[in-house]
Amino acid sequence: MKTNETLSLVHVATPRSTAQARFPDTRVFEAPIGTPLEQYIKAAMNEGPVPVIAALVNGDLRELTYPMYADARVEPVFLSDSDGVRIYRRSLSFLLMIAVRELFPQAHIFVDHTLPFGGFFCQVHGRPPFDAEELALIERQMRELVALDVPINRERVSLSEAIEMFKAREEEEKVRLLSHRQKDYLSLYNLRGLRDYFHGYMVPSTGYLRYFALHLWPPGFVLQYPRRHRPTELLPVHDYPQLTAIFREYGEWLRLLGVDSVSGLNEAVSNGRIREIILVSEALHEQRIAQVAELIARFRDELRLVLIAGPSAAGKTTFSKRLSIQLLAQGIRPFPLELDNYFVDREHTPRDENGNYDFEVLEALDLPFFNQQLVALMNGEQVQLPRFNFMTGRQERGQTVQLGPDHVIIIEGIHALNPRLVQSVPHDCIFRVYISALTQLNIDRHNRVPTTDTRLIRRIVRDATYRGYTAEETLNRWESVRRGEKRHIFPYQEHADVMFNSALVYELAVLKSLAEPLLLQVEPSSPHRVEVKRLLAFLQWLEPCGLDLIPDNSILREFVGGSILRDYVP
Repeated sequence: MKTNETLSLVHVATPRSTAQARFPDTRVFEAPIGTPLEQYIKAAMNEGPVPVIAALVNGDLRELTYPMYADARVEPVFLSDSDGVRIYRRSLSFLLMIAVRELFPQAHIFVDHTLPFGGFFCQVHGRPPFDAEELALIERQMRELVALDVPINRERVSLSEAIEMFKAREEEEKVRLLSHRQKDYLSLYNLRGLRDYFHGYMVPSTGYLRYFALHLWPPGFVLQYPRRHRPTELLPVHDYPQLTAIFREYGEWLRLLGVDSVSGLNEAVSNGRIREIILVSEALHEQRIAQVAELIARFRDELRLVLIAGPSAAGKTTFSKRLSIQLLAQGIRPFPLELDNYFVDREHTPRDENGNYDFEVLEALDLPFFNQQLVALMNGEQVQLPRFNFMTGRQERGQTVQLGPDHVIIIEGIHALNPRLVQSVPHDCIFRVYISALTQLNIDRHNRVPTTDTRLIRRIVRDATYRGYTAEETLNRWESVRRGEKRHIFPYQEHADVMFNSALVYELAVLKSLAEPLLLQVEPSSPHRVEVKRLLAFLQWLEPCGLDLIPDNSILREFVGGSILRDYVP
């Protein structure tokens, strides 16, 4: 029964004409209903060293132009956050398009791929490549637009209006893409009178885009942006000849297959040409793997060790097995050596900054013992290999082996390209391979498909197929995985003798139907809800393709299941 004292706490109130924003530090700010989120951020926060790019409103990612109509929890998203970086890069691309249009109206910019120091490699169509003087003019125009702090407005138009607009501008890949859209509207962004579609949110005005540079990078140029870990700086520019060559090779493959964007892949699925796309894509993979094996065979008298490294979900396991088969066809006997068996005993394992065992650092391996055994194996000596017992955390005795002159040792692992791993082995005896899924199949000329997203979708599907993990569990681990890649893999990628691109032109069409149900199972209350919504929004652009046409030795089978190589041991 309610007491009179309790009832006295309840009283008639006048409806408020304001909305309150509660920040993580418990401060509450109030403004008239409809006030843009940007105004709350400015009132709550002095301009700090790292810019606020967007915000989470009750857990949902919102642009700073978002009008506040109700009380909500507000958490700033900084340029040092992954979502903030994406918004910044996307907005910077739009700024570039505007500057180019105003100076060189006949030029069309295509954003091709990213570079490790932080930058989009771009190419110009419709005119010759920009020279250094023209590029300087474009950068100056971009900086003038930043100084003017021009608003970037979002507007919703009917799908038919958007299609007609892109038809008039002869942007056929966008016209084809929108023909597969299920919704009857499209959100466009408007800057200085130019409307365009971008897959994701934008900053509210050009004044936010202070950190960038343009660099001549034949046959195109680079739009440089800051990386998350140093959000207000531009990293030193380095050449990555092998990585650049791989992207260009993949671009040639796309042109060969007639699939230059997601819309081209969708058409291949719809018109039945996907079988040909799959067969040619797989043939190109096999051709490249055979070339690597031939290169090793050419120096078979000197080479005794093949090291293979690459980030998570690159397809290292299947690649190493297919390479082994190609080596056998060359008369070379591969011997796989597992690095995991050379872990130090558990009590000697280094710990991370949180005091947990860190199995990813190089020092988690017994390097002196590993090098001693490696040299002995290469010299044809009889060696008793270790076997690491993960239950007890100790090395035990394993099999005894002796290799002949026709053997080559194959080691696959995150540290394989780190020179410190094999300090006792002569350089001339080693062949290094870097593998990653370096996709260049973009949504359209301005909207990149990050290679990281392709690998994440692969991993979500693989973890569910083989490990019984939910998408939530995979996403929980992903940030740690990415941190390990940046520390232990990417710094050494240019040490490779060859790079192998494991991306398959058609794979996203296959992964879509497997990844979507897994992502939809993530609870709305999950801390990964923004990432899940982002991935689902991307996957909606793709037409699905079944698994039945995928060869059973495909690298894609490592993730979707059904690989004939799963239990194969060379």
